[in-house]
Amino acid sequence: QVQLVEAGGGLVQAGDSLRLSCTASGGTFSSLAMGWFRQTPGKEREFVVGISRSGGSTYYADSVKGRFTISRDNAKNTVYLQMNSLKPEDTAVYYCAARVTVDAYIARAHYQYYYWGQGTRVTVSS
Repeated sequence: QVQLVEAGGGLVQAGDSLRLSCTASGGTFSSLAMGWFRQTPGKEREFVVGISRSGGSTYYADSVKGRFTISRDNAKNTVYLQMNSLKPEDTAVYYCAARVTVDAYIARAHYQYYYWGQGTRVTVSS
């Protein structure tokens, strides 16, 4: 059973940066495609970005393209989300997600991911 633990959320001002991390345990990290989702009250969980198991492929939601960067360190079983130029509309609970995969396909629907972290809150003030 894969367990995911996020860290790095907090309260920042618009224009600031934050780096989230997600560390996996209990599985073979290099076999996992990883994703970040976010959710605000009353809304469906929204795909933010995904990365293939090797790190060679990424896919960003249009809303974060050019501002957020995903990366992974398979030696540390960790995926990172560097968030720059944060906006108030980025405020949400951010979830790390994982799915076992054998190819470079990056899933974008929340139901395609099997494992989830507990979430870390990001609040961006204007």
